[in-house]
Amino acid sequence: MATLLFHDRYLDYDFGPEHPFSPTRQEMVVHLLEALGHPIDPVEPPVATEDEVRRVHSQAFVNKVEAASDGRPPPQAWDYGINTGDVPVFEDMDAASRGLVGGTLHGARLIAKGTASRVLQLGGGLHHAHRGRASGFCVYNDLSVAIDALRDQDLRVAYVDIDVHHGDGVQFLHYDDPGVLTVSLHESGQYLFPGSGDVEEIGEGAGEGFAINVPLAPHTESESYRDAFERVVPYALEKFGPDVIVAQCGADAHFQDPLADLLLTSQTYEALFRDLLSLANEHTDGKILCTLGGGYHLDAVARIWTLLALIVRDRELPERIPASWREKWGDQLNDPLTPSLHDPDSSFDVSRRSEIAEHNQQTSTQVLELIAPYWY
Repeated sequence: MATLLFHDRYLDYDFGPEHPFSPTRQEMVVHLLEALGHPIDPVEPPVATEDEVRRVHSQAFVNKVEAASDGRPPPQAWDYGINTGDVPVFEDMDAASRGLVGGTLHGARLIAKGTASRVLQLGGGLHHAHRGRASGFCVYNDLSVAIDALRDQDLRVAYVDIDVHHGDGVQFLHYDDPGVLTVSLHESGQYLFPGSGDVEEIGEGAGEGFAINVPLAPHTESESYRDAFERVVPYALEKFGPDVIVAQCGADAHFQDPLADLLLTSQTYEALFRDLLSLANEHTDGKILCTLGGGYHLDAVARIWTLLALIVRDRELPERIPASWREKWGDQLNDPLTPSLHDPDSSFDVSRRSEIAEHNQQTSTQVLELIAPYWY
């Protein structure tokens, strides 16, 4: 039985109508699940306290976010990554951000207490936030706060990130901890924000060998992505031996996403979500905490995260999306929506298909060769 976490306060994390990181994405998912006859019936988590946020963030940064919460940028805001194009200030920014942290942290605590094993946090996934600065649409790093709480219970945590962007904030906040394995599959930082996530970023100090990055070439298709995932992730989990998996399930590697260049389909996402649950069953007695993350084509994102919510609850996947839902949101977005939960059959005119696949295989091999000395 899966536990779903959600509260209407999640929708307060809102950078404005023109910003791509829109709470409309979650609204669409919740409404689609209702239309499909699978309402979420969520646990409503508490808001994280300032002390809980300061588990991973500096006091100076938290003070700056609090100062920005009247909707006006405080002095030196840019030094802390706020009042930028990616992270504009908005009213009650601190409270809205702590609301998302509270959900992910609550999920971690439920798992640590044995109250739940499979948890889906219908928000969060703010993997770019660093100790002293916001970045990439992310104010506070809910994932790292949750991981830190799990580590307090002496649990070994495997963090798996399938967002199209490198999970830099989570990686570097736990870079020296041998009890946290971070695995990120992402479009190469040579081409995409945040510019990090090279294969040679493997951790430091006691944590050396416990950060794994698989930077993929632009226009990577589903088959090549799945090959990279299957080469690296099961092996890493087997060697690491986690007690719990934390997964960031960003949907922005989809072929329709406007901010990136990978070519995954909803069918690929279904397979990845099932892989993650299977790996949790194999390595952590089913203990897994999933969050949302990036994803900026609203039609695709709503369908992918609806797939996630159905799969974690072991529900059958319907073939069709109710016309009433498509009409409501299609009118609101002024765009016709896909009538099926999965993408129609798609083929891509990729000029260097075999070259891209070979490059990704070489990258996966290099990753495994780099970490092998630390695990034998």
